[in-house]
Amino acid sequence: MTKTAWITGATSGFGRAAAKRFVAGGWQVVASGRRADRLDALRDELGAANVHSAAFDIRDSDAMNAAIAALPEGFRGIDLLVNSAGLALGTGPAQGAELDDWRTMIDTNITALVILTRALLPGLIARRGAIVNISSTAANYPYLGGNVYGASKAFVSQFSLNLRADLHGSGVRVTTLEPGMAETEFTLVRTHGDQAASDKLYQGAHPITANDIAETLWWIATLPAHLNVNRLEMMPVSQSFAGFQIHRET
Repeated sequence: MTKTAWITGATSGFGRAAAKRFVAGGWQVVASGRRADRLDALRDELGAANVHSAAFDIRDSDAMNAAIAALPEGFRGIDLLVNSAGLALGTGPAQGAELDDWRTMIDTNITALVILTRALLPGLIARRGAIVNISSTAANYPYLGGNVYGASKAFVSQFSLNLRADLHGSGVRVTTLEPGMAETEFTLVRTHGDQAASDKLYQGAHPITANDIAETLWWIATLPAHLNVNRLEMMPVSQSFAGFQIHRET
């Protein structure tokens, strides 16, 4: 029987690469995201029999519920939910941050994720499926300007662990994947379109790629059903842990 994965944030980055990897592995994919043109292009590339595109803003719960209700019969049984949609906005310290940026991160990274997960849980339980939530190393290691982004990803990691506890005995597997530096549109979005800043950050660093994450997601999803990866932290070799900051008075 063909399995079906719902992958959020499938218009770019991790989500798009994951959709391609799962279709290549013989799965069907519900690909969701805001940009209908990109989703349509992905569906056309991978085939309408393999991909159902669901274009909506994940922060709009009414649109989300409508997309769930509109799933074609062949895509209604979700075996895997990959919560990949997420973003960071702003790089400065909390005292200079824009509140609208904070709200957008909370609404996207936390609220939308839990609403979609809750909506799909009954079906995932019935099919003894799996959930993979994309968190970040920012969930574990603070850094200047990480403020609400890091906090939102810490929520994702802890929510995943608590889901695991609540779903004990159901057969549903829950994983949080915590990547470090990865070159996607992430920094371009975070800096509100500053391509030079994005290029500078990744230059010479050999960062994680979207395909690296897609292969990792595939490995997690295709492990034997009796195995669960609770959390998996990844960094490029070029990245490691920063030292403590010390401010000295003069």
